[in-house]
Amino acid sequence: MSLAERKALCLEMVAAWNRWDLSGIIKHWSPDIVHYSEDNEVSSADMIKLMEGGLQAFPDLQLEVKSIMAEDDRVTLRITVTATNRHEFMGVPPTGERVSWHLVEELRFEGDKVVEHWDVINMRPLLVALGKLPDVPKVELETTA
Repeated sequence: MSLAERKALCLEMVAAWNRWDLSGIIKHWSPDIVHYSEDNEVSSADMIKLMEGGLQAFPDLQLEVKSIMAEDDRVTLRITVTATNRHEFMGVPPTGERVSWHLVEELRFEGDKVVEHWDVINMRPLLVALGKLPDVPKVELETTA
């Protein structure tokens, strides 16, 4: 499978997310896929539960690919997620707020199947919007000439 084909397959999985079609993602997983979330191993069953929970809390969830890179047997995507909080999430009642957060996903392929998947999630913007974290003003750095 070429790098371009791997990238296209990843974009197909993102499109499945945006249709709320989890089976359209899972069909590309190897039966023995290994998931890592924040470098902790997660079973496929637990990964699916996390995905379902995200879609339940944020039923209009949309992923926007900001960049995609492929090298050897891996594809990495930088993604911004935007959604409306319609159901409880992390113990917070639904706020109706439009929120966003950021992901980096790395997928390793064997043939046309994903055999390993890593994600790193920056949920800070989401947690601030839901009132779980205080909003910290951006620090402006002084520059010297």
